[in-house]
Amino acid sequence: MLRGKAAVWAGVRGLCPQCGRGPLFSGWLKVRETCEACGFALGKVETGDGAATFIMQITGITVGMSAVAFNLVYRPPLWVNLVFWLPLVIVVAVGLMRPGKGLMTALNLLRCRTDG
Repeated sequence: MLRGKAAVWAGVRGLCPQCGRGPLFSGWLKVRETCEACGFALGKVETGDGAATFIMQITGITVGMSAVAFNLVYRPPLWVNLVFWLPLVIVVAVGLMRPGKGLMTALNLLRCRTDG
């Protein structure tokens, strides 16, 4: 059984936060019902929409503030913003979603261990 930082790091890497060996996901963001390595019931660890909420805020703040600063300095035409910033928002949000979901799963597992 992993504890603390090791469990969180396993979740971020997409591994079971209980043992750190089996895969956490069965699809892009679908958490497996049970771990293939240790048999832990991953399906009982509920994350809800917490990861998506944090990822949207992180992406909005970082990319949004970068876009504002870029526009204040260079004043590009609208099409430049659409071609550059819109794909960047998509790439950053999608890229952070899986590690964020793994992080939330690991943190909820650790919380459940201390609560019960």
